[in-house]
Amino acid sequence: MIHLLLNEKKFIPNEFHHTFFEIDFKALYEKGYRLILTDLDNTLISYAEDKPTKQIEDTFKELTGIGFEVILVSNNMQERINNFCKPLDVQGFASARKPFLYGFKKAFNARKNNASLSETIVIGDQLMTDIFGANRFGVYNILVNPIKRKTEKWYTKFNRKIETNMLKKIKRKQPETFTKLALSERG
Repeated sequence: MIHLLLNEKKFIPNEFHHTFFEIDFKALYEKGYRLILTDLDNTLISYAEDKPTKQIEDTFKELTGIGFEVILVSNNMQERINNFCKPLDVQGFASARKPFLYGFKKAFNARKNNASLSETIVIGDQLMTDIFGANRFGVYNILVNPIKRKTEKWYTKFNRKIETNMLKKIKRKQPETFTKLALSERG
């Protein structure tokens, strides 16, 4: 695992957007993607919130209408995931242990459509858990900015310090990728 941490390529997202809501999901569907595995905390809502907003409800309805299946994959507790998922009528998996593959595999195997890995997208706000895990899982991935860093737990704040160092490494070793993805706007 340590050798993977030294390889900055595993931390580079396929796309970067400021928010979940700026992603062009119609274009992704046209490219053949059918399954979205998304993080919850600071990707869809801050740690201070526990229910989906109207914007999230509308976006999830739109995603279903387009043809996507959406499943939440989170390192948080099951009660928090259930409170969020129930009003949206989507599946959610807690204690995912990202960046390990456990949670991604569990969610992927529970999908109701028959999407393949090449038709799967992971969306999240952390390089160290979401993007690193998605790259290890072999799926397309999108990094978004965290919604509200002030509400993050201590372990997420710790990950952010490592993330800052990894962003510096990416900028040094792959400046064109860093600029192309606009990762400079991240940190």
